[in-house]
Amino acid sequence: MTDFNDRERAEEAKFAHDEEMQFRVHARRNRLLGTWAAEKMGLSAVEAEGYAKAVVQADFEESGDEDVIRKLLGDLVSAGVEVGEAEIRAALEAKAVEARRALMGEV
Repeated sequence: MTDFNDRERAEEAKFAHDEEMQFRVHARRNRLLGTWAAEKMGLSAVEAEGYAKAVVQADFEESGDEDVIRKLLGDLVSAGVEVGEAEIRAALEAKAVEARRALMGEV
């Protein structure tokens, strides 16, 4: 019975670790995406930092990536940057890979 309990605890620990890593990847991805968008909008370094944080916060509005994409698309269009949803989605995927690699390098 001890083996079963040990295995169950190990599975729970792995699940918790995987969930934490996924959260960290998403947060880092959103920060990188916010920095990317801020650069396109021509924001200063201080403004870019604040904007990147706002993008991270936007991800808590609803489940999935649509809230982040909607924010970026609206902000970029409002700033006069010609960008489409497909370009934002491509940047989102690229930044997810970059964030995952960065976090794996930290482990």
